[in-house]
Amino acid sequence: MVRSLLRLWPYVRPVRARLISAAGVAVLASCLGLVFPLVLKWIIDGPIATEDTAGVWLGGAVLLLVGGAEAVLFGLRRWLVARPLAGVEATMRADLYRHVQRLPVAFHDRWATGQLLSRGTGDLQQLRMFLAFPLTYLVVNGTTIAVGSAILLAQDWTLGLILLAPVVPLIFVCTAFERKYSQASRRAQDQMGDLTTVVEESVLGIRIIKGFGRHRSQAQTFRDLALRLRGTELRKARLLGRILGLIYGLPEVFLGFALVVGVLQVANGTITAGTLVAFMAIALALRWPIESIGFLLAMCNEAATATDRYFDVLHTRIPPETGKPATTAPTAGAPDQDGTGTGDGPPAAATVPDPHPDAPADGIRFTGVVFRYPDAPAGSRPVLDGIDLHIRTGETLALVGGTGCGKTSLTALVPRLHEVTSGRITLDGTDIATLAPHELRQRVALAFEDPTLFSATVRENVMMGMPDDPARTEETDRAALDRALRVCQAADFVAALPHGPDTEVGEQGMSLSGGQRQRLALARAVVGRPRFLVLDDPLSALDVHTEALVEAALREVLASTTALVVAHRPSTVLLADRAALLSGGRITAVGTHAELLRSSAEYRHLLTGEPRPDHHHDQDQEVPAR
Repeated sequence: MVRSLLRLWPYVRPVRARLISAAGVAVLASCLGLVFPLVLKWIIDGPIATEDTAGVWLGGAVLLLVGGAEAVLFGLRRWLVARPLAGVEATMRADLYRHVQRLPVAFHDRWATGQLLSRGTGDLQQLRMFLAFPLTYLVVNGTTIAVGSAILLAQDWTLGLILLAPVVPLIFVCTAFERKYSQASRRAQDQMGDLTTVVEESVLGIRIIKGFGRHRSQAQTFRDLALRLRGTELRKARLLGRILGLIYGLPEVFLGFALVVGVLQVANGTITAGTLVAFMAIALALRWPIESIGFLLAMCNEAATATDRYFDVLHTRIPPETGKPATTAPTAGAPDQDGTGTGDGPPAAATVPDPHPDAPADGIRFTGVVFRYPDAPAGSRPVLDGIDLHIRTGETLALVGGTGCGKTSLTALVPRLHEVTSGRITLDGTDIATLAPHELRQRVALAFEDPTLFSATVRENVMMGMPDDPARTEETDRAALDRALRVCQAADFVAALPHGPDTEVGEQGMSLSGGQRQRLALARAVVGRPRFLVLDDPLSALDVHTEALVEAALREVLASTTALVVAHRPSTVLLADRAALLSGGRITAVGTHAELLRSSAEYRHLLTGEPRPDHHHDQDQEVPAR
């Protein structure tokens, strides 16, 4: 547990002065509480025994003064920790978000969204609570118990030893509790992440659930996970109940025994009544620090689990960039791999010069490219196996292949959404592995078959494809937006929206039709006039008439760029200068549409539906891909 919590030190270090000051103030306030019994002893053995009324009033004034000072100190402690801990939480959340954005697509393929959400919200709130309360009070209560025990022994060592007798067995019990509670706590937090995933998927897929009438099955899935989480939480409650029963009960037994012994000592004249009152008052004052040990240990265990879950993500390896060694998360407040100190790529207003301005215009070239997914079984057949393909500068190449042949995987390699297993891909002679991600993104634009829009305006969604440039003005942005919307046949429907380009499109753009979303995603790809364009079946959600209009406008875009287009229909292939057939993880044919129709039976089968003689044989050779 301690080792896990020490991982928080880089984030706590900048605010350590405030936290140490807060702990010191809290210790002082807690120790002031131990002054009350000593003042009571003085009042009982002094002014009350001698019937000194003025002394009683003086003692009452001292008690009032000590109580007021204690309240002020506790308020000061709260003020000292509130602002810095909110900053620690915000910094940790920002680092997690930046790191997740920089992790490869393969990471997001493996991790459920709900697990990431629970780490960025619930776990971080738990860590803030730990730093604000349990961490401080472990120090405060430990110091209070030590000081109080010393005072008890000073008042009467016999009674003091009786009260301190349960300490050793409680230490062993708490050690066993910590181990079992840690396991239950980790299980509960992981199950909460699974439950969050189900809720998130149910909300995003509500149309599917309602459309297929699957609300009962989804509700059953939710109930099963909720019951599993409930069972784990009940186990935690049982463990906590047992430890609290011992922590509460054992000291009470010894306190009662000490009270009997103390009364006998007062009767024998061994100690004064004031001493016994002070002794019992101190013992009662120590009840809260002792009884809180169970809660504090439980909260520390949950914080340790949250810390491990947080760093499980933050320390996930980031693939090397431009020959740099692979890294994990940046140190809090330190510059990231791009040297900006934010962990989020280059400055917003930076433009990246071409590192090879004199390189020949060679287009896109695949040389011996082999690719298998990182989580594929060892020794499994690669999705792409020896791809050799050249798309000349200014040329548009249509990529054709059967379902599952690896077309989407191949297109994802160009912008380095996945890394090649071996081989190389070059853009105008420059190996993409030598380009920083932000530089590569400025050269290559892409549009996916499944268009993704964000909860933002039409303008903001489209302008995400515009490269950063300090020379950009509102006029140039407006002209670029208008051109992109016109090219993608989106200008008319955008103008008809309630607020035009400033209309919010809702979560994932669900307020728009599928064809409208796809046209906006296409506009985002072309708005920056990219040198290289990768389109994954960009016309799949368009009706015949709109498809014809978009195709005509796309010819204008494709005439000035080098493009790789995944195609499933002849109309899309006709946009290209040449076509390439992907089969069995390899490029098996390259030529014009007319040439491939004459020479390739598989190509004719894919685009015309004509049966092919080797149909069954090809199916056996088909490579599952994503």
